Amino acid sequence: MMKLQTCLKTYSKDQDKAISPQETIGRVREKLSGLNMKILSSTGRVDIDRLGIPVFISACGADARAIMPTRKQMGKGVSLEQAEASALMELIERFSFFSFFENQAPTLVSTWTDAKKISQEGKILPLIDIQELIRSAHDNIEAEVAEKILDLTELEFYPAIRILDGKELLVPLDWFRKLGEFNGSSAGNTDVESILQGCSELVERHVSCIADRTKPILPTIDLDSCTNPVLKDLIKKFQDNKIVLLLKDMSLGQALPTVAALAYDPATFPKTSEIVFTAGTASSPTKAAIRAITEVAQLGGDFATSSCYEASGLSKYMSHEEHEWLEKGELVALNTLPSVENNDIYQELLEFCKQLKEKQGLNLYSLSTTNPLLDISANYSFIPGFKFRERDVNASVGLFIGRLIVERYLPVEARKKIKKLAELQPNAHYLKFFNALINLEEKSSVEVAEEFIAAQSEQTDNESKALCAFYAGYAYSLVDEWKNAKKHFYEAVTLEPTMKEYWHRLGICFFKLGRYEQAAQAFQRILKDLDKGSALDYANLGICLAKLGQKKEAIDNLSIALTLDSSLDFAAKALEEL
Repeated sequence: MMKLQTCLKTYSKDQDKAISPQETIGRVREKLSGLNMKILSSTGRVDIDRLGIPVFISACGADARAIMPTRKQMGKGVSLEQAEASALMELIERFSFFSFFENQAPTLVSTWTDAKKISQEGKILPLIDIQELIRSAHDNIEAEVAEKILDLTELEFYPAIRILDGKELLVPLDWFRKLGEFNGSSAGNTDVESILQGCSELVERHVSCIADRTKPILPTIDLDSCTNPVLKDLIKKFQDNKIVLLLKDMSLGQALPTVAALAYDPATFPKTSEIVFTAGTASSPTKAAIRAITEVAQLGGDFATSSCYEASGLSKYMSHEEHEWLEKGELVALNTLPSVENNDIYQELLEFCKQLKEKQGLNLYSLSTTNPLLDISANYSFIPGFKFRERDVNASVGLFIGRLIVERYLPVEARKKIKKLAELQPNAHYLKFFNALINLEEKSSVEVAEEFIAAQSEQTDNESKALCAFYAGYAYSLVDEWKNAKKHFYEAVTLEPTMKEYWHRLGICFFKLGRYEQAAQAFQRILKDLDKGSALDYANLGICLAKLGQKKEAIDNLSIALTLDSSLDFAAKALEEL
């Protein structure tokens, strides 16, 4: 069982840490060098030093790439050492998280009811309260109904600690991972440091989700009230480069302060820079502001390099009209934001948990994901009841169990289970969609496409409607009905224009229809606004340009694609032919 204890800060210049960045770098590199594994390939600075805020990447080694979906991690800080330490710890965090689920077997695999029975008999640890699962899905169903829905699939139970009272409980970790993905994963110099880092991210995502969806009037932070020398210097770097910087209090009643930062360069936007909107959460307002501003630097690419960041906690704005709501709000001093600041990180963590329980009735849970070979603290934390922007706005226990059913079972068994789910939740908006997904596994036909179209009429929000439209288009494309497919992919990008995959499929449709110019525009939209590093879309754009007779441009884009991903054989062949 993980034991949490006093963790005094010995470094607090721009972040609060148990040891200095230099010591962190040395410790991580020593651990990595002693392993017969290739987890780290290299680290390096990637910014052009326009802002003087260093940004580093850590590139994954072969063994890390084998289990991780990402190939590199980014880190930032006010110093070179802090930026490199941040990039290294991001790698440790992600590698530990994915290797944990790859190697660590659950304590129990069973239905909820069976686990409850075994727990009541005292054969295993006490079970987390069923209300926590209901709360995590933002549902309001009765516990008895929730248990019947949960029993439609087996769950994977692991021990986790409820931080406030230190009690160890069994939790269905696959459930919470389905809801939160790797939000809440963290690494640190100690478990306490790591967990506070993870729960700060959870708070940041939660308040970002609320602000993004409701657009409340947020107080504007007076930049002149930011008197901390490190923070003042960061703000001055933006002002000296004539980059507009707006700081907002987005704490929204949480114990941990969250500062949202919006920045853009009037001289380079939109030609070679973007509007960056992000947030930072920490134990004190000053550290939250520093985190937000350095995050802007990481995402912004020095506001002069044509970089493209991918939105996560907050929406990405393409025009100034979209962020006008942030211009409102009274002017406040930075020190008016909430704070749990203490020289002992453990006391900060406990104070956060205390206020979380007293004010919102919520709990923070965490378990160790520390890789035994690395022996560097890593954790996975979650707060049932918190929100994420990426999660379905019509979330429910039935929706998430339905997703697990479709992913885990073959069509015959999945269909039976969705039928039982329909008996428990007969009017649920997701039932037709899940049945269409199951049918898509068995056959490709116009009838399946029509099922997704029918499912779309059941949805109430644009995100869900767009997903149904996308699958309708995908089903049509599987039977070469490209005109119909194009219609539905176009509807998907209209409803949800920030989804890269929707634009990608629309581009393929235009290509199949011989409309190469429109296909090229779809791939260019991805590369301009959504993912400037997409090798596949550079390759597709290159082939479209070749069809349009633009040989030089085609060669340039195919060359970029192969530089990013040398395994794209079709791009290599096209380049050779050109």
